[in-house]
Amino acid sequence: MSTEIQLQPLWKPGRSLLEQSNLKKYMDWLFVKKGLYFRSYHDLWEWSVTDLEDFWESLWQYFNIKSHDLYLEVIQRPQTGMIGTRWFSRSKLNYAEHIFRNKTKERPALMFQSEKTELEKISWETLEAQVAAVSAWLRQKGIKPGDRVAAVLPNSPQAVIAFLATNAVGAVWSSCSPDFGLAGIVDRFRQIEPKVLFLSDGYSYNGKIYDASLIHHELSAALTSLRDIVQVSYIGGQLKPERTTSWEDILHLPNQGIDFEAVPFDHPIWILYSSGTTGKPKAITHSVGGCLLEHLKSLSLHQNVKPGDRYFWNSTTGWMMWNYALGSLLCGTTLVLYDGAPMYPSSQVLWTLAETAKITHFGNGAAYYIACMKAGVSIASERLKSLETIGSTGSPLTPEAFQWIYKYVKKDVWLISLSGGTDVCSAFVGGCPILPVYPGEIQCRTLGCKVEAFDENGKPVLDELGEMVITQPMPSMPIYFWGDETNERYENSYFDTYPKVWRHGDWIKITSRNSVIIYGRSDATLNRGGVRIGTAEIYNAVESFPEVKDSLAVYLEKSDGGGTISLFVVLTKDKVLDDDLKARIKDALRTGYSPRHVPDTIEQVKDIPYTISGKKMEAPIKKILMGMDPAKYINTETMRNPESLKEFL
Repeated sequence: MSTEIQLQPLWKPGRSLLEQSNLKKYMDWLFVKKGLYFRSYHDLWEWSVTDLEDFWESLWQYFNIKSHDLYLEVIQRPQTGMIGTRWFSRSKLNYAEHIFRNKTKERPALMFQSEKTELEKISWETLEAQVAAVSAWLRQKGIKPGDRVAAVLPNSPQAVIAFLATNAVGAVWSSCSPDFGLAGIVDRFRQIEPKVLFLSDGYSYNGKIYDASLIHHELSAALTSLRDIVQVSYIGGQLKPERTTSWEDILHLPNQGIDFEAVPFDHPIWILYSSGTTGKPKAITHSVGGCLLEHLKSLSLHQNVKPGDRYFWNSTTGWMMWNYALGSLLCGTTLVLYDGAPMYPSSQVLWTLAETAKITHFGNGAAYYIACMKAGVSIASERLKSLETIGSTGSPLTPEAFQWIYKYVKKDVWLISLSGGTDVCSAFVGGCPILPVYPGEIQCRTLGCKVEAFDENGKPVLDELGEMVITQPMPSMPIYFWGDETNERYENSYFDTYPKVWRHGDWIKITSRNSVIIYGRSDATLNRGGVRIGTAEIYNAVESFPEVKDSLAVYLEKSDGGGTISLFVVLTKDKVLDDDLKARIKDALRTGYSPRHVPDTIEQVKDIPYTISGKKMEAPIKKILMGMDPAKYINTETMRNPESLKEFL
């Protein structure tokens, strides 16, 4: 893409956003209350990552955090690095309590639609009553602060209710999507020893109903820590394993409202998991206070989420974006849920939901927008009148997809590309309501997050490709990995490359205007003649061909210091990889990027391996092609399409 095109913004904030956005109001508040004036967003960001104590304390005050005890210090930093940093010591609070500060009769709390059900609304009154009933039942069963409550549930109101009830009693939440295999669920939950398990009897996807009752007995037997199982009837199943209580029976129990348990700031709120493609999934544990502050900051200031908005992010309960989307309830929104395949029965299904539910903020994975672009989706301008933002994450969104959104979805929408992860249950880089949007670029580094691009010498660089690092602690960084008592796995995951500096594993460029471009995972980065290449560049070029449905690039090092790039492509129906297509792909990479981007081999495969959360399995496939034992590096239970491995073995 030429420099001229890159320099042209696709969107600029209008006067109302510049003057009335939540971010502008926060900046005005800083001036009035703190005497702090910032001429630009970047000046504000510099202050936020330099004066950590004043910045995070200002958010505590601005968002009027309710603590049941006064905090002593904003931050206590250990000598050894980021691990063990303490925030707002002695404070006690509750995440769910802050959500219910927004209850109102003026709008629903939740809206829900699935492949099998029409759009329905759940009032705050109903939500409160059901959370009260489930939390009272948990207490009756002896669940105390710190106990683990697990769930295998679809993206449904019951999942939200079960989480809020779990959090209300001070217990620790952890969930898997029902499409995880038995071994994948056991690998995760056995580590954390849950006492209660919420189980769906099944789920529907792509028009097909999946009966999950067959694994209930096996799951019950494998998780020996379980005391009780709650069965949620989702597809009308009848099977009840031992120790099982019906969800409906719990809702009919008498209760006296919600009793919110105040817990310390660094008390665990939930346990999320790494993909598990390279061994046993890491049980990443986050704090109540860290997620509360981070979600308020990210959703309110960086996505401009306001009371009365309708917030949607297409997810399953096994992806951190489900937990992140829950945070929109902190901002007074109606949370819109959808359960099912995003392209079934047609590529219009979620766009129709956005229209009928009057969604204000619409989010999905980058792969979804690219699929819509390839399917030729076009939205009539009058359909999405309520839509203010479109969010994208999961993988880099191509410049072409940026332009497609503005041409074929909504020309005046604010496109927010963001990137973060399970590691912080939020975004390191994301949107800014007072900055323009450029194709292929993320608008900014988020407040309080000191992202840098390090060169091979561990020095920060600008306008150059580098290793993405975070050089200052954040409250939403993991408090620990569950069961990792010496923090060995935690240390090895982020701090094994640079002393006391978080290496995230992405390959990025910070531009001269302080926007960010992500080029893919650095552990799958291609290295040709000492020049490192992000896989996203190859995918941008290759997948722009109408014949190419998907692709995967892998770099294999040689003992002489050189290496080869192998490109695997999935073609559209009835297309064959002939010499002409190979030549055109190589020419596009050579002329669009550089000769170093040209693969040594191009092979046609039927499918590209993906994790359940939708990430291409670049690093694991590389290990297989290097002759390593697949059983050691790939857990098929964590894959969306395990049958795709056959062609790589």
